[in-house]
Amino acid sequence: MSHGSSQPPGRTPRVVALVDENSNPFELSCAIEVFGLSRPELGCRLYEFSLCAAEPSVLMRDGFFTLSGVADLSALETADTVIVPNRPDIEVPRRSAVLEAIRAAHARGARLVGFCSGAFTLAEAGLLDGRRAACHWMWADAFRARFPGVRLESDVLFVDDGDLLTASGSASALDLGLHLVRRDHGAEIANAVSRRLVFAAHRDGGQRQFVERPVPEVPDASLAPLLDWAREHLDRPLAVGDLAARAGVSPATLHRRFRAELGTTPLAWLLGERVALACRLIERGEQRLDVVARRSGLGSAANLRARVKRATGLSPSAYRQRFSTHQPLPVGPHPLNQLH
Repeated sequence: MSHGSSQPPGRTPRVVALVDENSNPFELSCAIEVFGLSRPELGCRLYEFSLCAAEPSVLMRDGFFTLSGVADLSALETADTVIVPNRPDIEVPRRSAVLEAIRAAHARGARLVGFCSGAFTLAEAGLLDGRRAACHWMWADAFRARFPGVRLESDVLFVDDGDLLTASGSASALDLGLHLVRRDHGAEIANAVSRRLVFAAHRDGGQRQFVERPVPEVPDASLAPLLDWAREHLDRPLAVGDLAARAGVSPATLHRRFRAELGTTPLAWLLGERVALACRLIERGEQRLDVVARRSGLGSAANLRARVKRATGLSPSAYRQRFSTHQPLPVGPHPLNQLH
């Protein structure tokens, strides 16, 4: 999953979104929401954010409006993270100036991010050969045919391949954006940003893109009350049977509902919540790993070390050194409740 922050210490990370002809404004808005807004509730600005384009005026998707008044391509020369253009006209070649600017940014060490069809932009620039990537399921066959050297993962929300990150579709741009906030600033800050967005605090990149949501003859109850109850009892040795009993359904039915509503399994969801809680406890200053392991339900300090390392790329001590804060942020209603 994450590999820790790739941002330089000592200054605010700089994110630049590159806009090209026919770019989709939704993903651009996602980038602005996650990286561009001030965070008065946190008392700091997480990123310096700007837009740039190859031309002074850019016609956006389907001619809905024209974007002007943004920086030129020289803005990429100091960017720590570059969000590349995403466009629905996947067969139309990107401008050579845009591709050259993206290659130059990558060559000097910038982190590159592609939302939705942005994977086509990165692949056309020649940066994804032999690398992992995600794109929208509707375009998976076209992507494979055009870029056979890319290791496409066509049924995931997003792929973090270190310095190259790609999200599969429009909504998963927010998932990947929050993943980057978590990678740069820790789980506590990412949770605060997600609460402001009223969006899921954590959906792992490996979850499925396409979630079946058939309209039932009788509306089914949401999983939200069960999820809230489980989060309040993560210190217990919860199993699928416990969750099913709480929901009043069989384990098989619960498994189907998790797949349908969340695109994951009950056990995978529980593990993700336990690791997220462990990270928050470490950030809030808890020094005793056995206490963190017990309160998060991960059992032992050894298991805690292994799970945190796998999820964040950092040992608990390194994670604490990078993200620890002794001023816990206010806890609001969990944003996952808003998804059902």
